[in-house]
Amino acid sequence: MKIAISCQGPNLSDSVDPRFGRAKGFAILDTDNDAYEFVDNTQNLNAPQGAGIQSAQNVAATGAKVIITGHVGPKAFTALEKGAIKIFLTGNGTVEDAFSDYKNGKLEEASGADKPGHW
Repeated sequence: MKIAISCQGPNLSDSVDPRFGRAKGFAILDTDNDAYEFVDNTQNLNAPQGAGIQSAQNVAATGAKVIITGHVGPKAFTALEKGAIKIFLTGNGTVEDAFSDYKNGKLEEASGADKPGHW
């Protein structure tokens, strides 16, 4: 299974990016074969609108079934939900920390957006 984590850089030691739609990128971890890749999201950093929806499409294109991020707005939440991608929210930490917390059952699945749009 592929898990996406919003991140501030291309390394597993980089911090989780608290913003889903305007994250610098996504760490994609494949638990079936221990593979890792970084997917750049800079095209959405300065988007005037639609960053959450575009980012959800980017994550879906990777085949990820789970996203771990700091916060998610209502449009992004709906887009991810329609793509059958489960959303887990986390606080500060590294990509490695977030993945470890997920594997150890320390993160709860989000039941809705936790931020208004355009925050």
